[in-house]
Amino acid sequence: MIFLVGGVGIFNASVIDKTLIRVNLLGTGAVERAFPALRYTAPMSSIPTISAASEPALPERWAHEIQSRMPSGETLQAWLQTDLDHRLTFADGIIAVTDRHLLARAPDETDWQVWPLEAGLTLNHHDHAGVGTLELSTANGRLAVWRYTLAHNLAALRLIAEFDLHRDSVASGRPVERPADDTCPKCKAPIPPGEDECPICNRESTVAPSTWTLFRLWRFARPYRWQLAWGFGLTLASTAATLVPPYLTMPLMDNVLIPFQNGKPIDWPLVSQYLGGLLGAAVLAWILGWLRTYILALVSERIGRDLRTQTYEHLLGLSLEYFGGKRTGDLMARIGNETDRINIFLSLDLLNFATDVLMIAMTAVILFSINPWLALVTLLPLPIIGWLIHFVREKLRTGFEKIDRVWAEVTNVLADTIPGIRVVKAFAQEKREAERFRNANQHNLAMNDKLNKTWSLFTPTVTLLTEVGLLVVWIFGIWQIAKGDSTVGVLTAFLAYIGRFYTRLDSMSRIVSATQRAASSTKRIFDILDHVSSVPEPTKPVHLSGVQGRIELKKASFRYGTRAVTKDVDLVIQPGEMIGLVGHSGSGKSTLVNLICRFYDVTEGQVLIDGVDVRSVPVSEFRSHIGLVLQEPFLFFGTIADNIAYGKPDATREEIIAAARAAHAHEFILRLPHGYDSLVGERGQGLSGGERQRISIARALLIDPRILILDEATSAVDTETEKEIQKALDNLVKGRTTIAIAHRLSTLRKADRLVVMDRGKIVEIGNHDELMATEGHYHKLYMAQARNVDTEDVMPRAPELPKAHAQ
Repeated sequence: MIFLVGGVGIFNASVIDKTLIRVNLLGTGAVERAFPALRYTAPMSSIPTISAASEPALPERWAHEIQSRMPSGETLQAWLQTDLDHRLTFADGIIAVTDRHLLARAPDETDWQVWPLEAGLTLNHHDHAGVGTLELSTANGRLAVWRYTLAHNLAALRLIAEFDLHRDSVASGRPVERPADDTCPKCKAPIPPGEDECPICNRESTVAPSTWTLFRLWRFARPYRWQLAWGFGLTLASTAATLVPPYLTMPLMDNVLIPFQNGKPIDWPLVSQYLGGLLGAAVLAWILGWLRTYILALVSERIGRDLRTQTYEHLLGLSLEYFGGKRTGDLMARIGNETDRINIFLSLDLLNFATDVLMIAMTAVILFSINPWLALVTLLPLPIIGWLIHFVREKLRTGFEKIDRVWAEVTNVLADTIPGIRVVKAFAQEKREAERFRNANQHNLAMNDKLNKTWSLFTPTVTLLTEVGLLVVWIFGIWQIAKGDSTVGVLTAFLAYIGRFYTRLDSMSRIVSATQRAASSTKRIFDILDHVSSVPEPTKPVHLSGVQGRIELKKASFRYGTRAVTKDVDLVIQPGEMIGLVGHSGSGKSTLVNLICRFYDVTEGQVLIDGVDVRSVPVSEFRSHIGLVLQEPFLFFGTIADNIAYGKPDATREEIIAAARAAHAHEFILRLPHGYDSLVGERGQGLSGGERQRISIARALLIDPRILILDEATSAVDTETEKEIQKALDNLVKGRTTIAIAHRLSTLRKADRLVVMDRGKIVEIGNHDELMATEGHYHKLYMAQARNVDTEDVMPRAPELPKAHAQ
């Protein structure tokens, strides 16, 4: 039974790239051990609470209400508190699941809703922009919708797991079975039997990489096809040279050594020919092998370079939407570790594999030419080894990709912690971060241990089979010599060739591991290369000339997933005009700026620059006319001069100094030890917030943009620093179309017009005096700031935009 109380969401799905994908988390039922806090085995005779340390206790007021409505004999399985109503304002509600029902009370309702668990009842989930939505549906349509902030996402996932378990139990008439499955070390959710990863934490596609994925690397190898052809020819020649010595041992044994044992003197000229042949073959094989290795190593390094470069360039061309759903550490691991692994595979493993195949094929031909029956005996272990390779390959296919994802989690912890080390130390969270890293590292160890169990058994098994094959050859060869069907020289040559044959066979079996690792890496690289930017380049580009800076938005609408952020925005900004965007947090100001900068494309309507749709202008060309000053300026590791000249790398020192003077940064730069050549730490460490902001302003001034975006440029500094920055901004906005976002309304007094936004709509436009006179939204917002009170208490809200729901 499930309780829904107060608009909380129940979760039966995970979201991958904003696509609703239903996940049957626990078809066999494994929540009891994983969710001890949510499992009750005794009737609910007292107030239900959750005892796990990781979960807060069920509030007493909800506990009493759930107990009073729960049918006799049922037990509470899981619950979730919702914290948003249908208007997305904060309000309390709750959802609960028992073993036979789902109960809920939405935040804006007083009545409880109860649904019996039955076949066809589904609970789906999707989330976006920090809001989770749960939909209870049947085949006939949707029954209810609840929303909550993603801080409650884990509780929602656990709730859905219990919902699925008990719904399936009721529908089938069978009791809920809870096998002792493993649990995820991060979210404590159960991991279904036969799986290695948590279906909740792992939201990537789990399609196993195919070995055929490696053939997609041909696009990078094609420019070096002639070098590869030379490498293959040298491989063929060097392999043939290594097969000469065993063949010469046969006449050396039969024509020299055995006759000598029978009393015939040694023919030294003949011996010299044989030994000279052995030495010549060895030297030739060495020269050819060196040339082959050198040429193919050069090619593989260049393929790796091209792969890294193209992947990084493609990544830079993707929209902000892609980066919003990715972890920095994961992307770094793909471009770094994965390309290195592919490079090693191409330069070493693939070369060895080609050598092994040629050696085995050529050795088999020689063996059959010498003694067909003995050759057949030699090949007896091959079918068994082939089956083992197929069996192990299937195990390794998914194993190495899972290890790659787990390793990315380790990298993610580092990528989170090192840039934020000041916050970690400020809150004394070193032990917590160390524990995070220890857990991720332990998960990585566990995944590798599991894979090594398979691999460690495979290699000795192949070695055993080759030894058994060698023993069979000895037995059969001795039997043939005893019958007079063969000679000692033939058997000696066979044993020499078999040693090489089985060694290469064993080596080739080991390539399975390297191949699957490389296939996994290739798949993760092409996951990036195959991704198409949501802000595409125009097919028929229009080039801007003499940009004036007139901006027009026509019925511009935008959605984050299913949530409407802006709706039917109409606005015209004249060249050289300064516009101030005003509104409470979440009103759509930053989204509007993102649309103008074309960080995102409108879902409906148009954004025009000088009458040209921005979607028809090449992205880099369009953005070269826009200067951006952010609330939190980002500085790169390098000199002060390099950071100022970031948008114009060929700027002269005079231009850099002029931009710094205009930004009121010249004086403090000269006080630094090396002036403009002083190194800036990562993300601007070593500089104050005001100093970083003025360098950011100088960076925008240097490119002389026609359109200027100021996003809370003075909100994070003190009053004195704000005055210095404001002087710099006054120089920056002269003659430019300027859009400024600020919560401090006093900083927008110089704006030609103020645009007031609420819930994605423009509700007022005018200058400060006009808007104050109308006593509307702006007046209330301004007075609320003057009184330093919460605007939510005094400011009416615009009508809510209609929400779209995933069906």
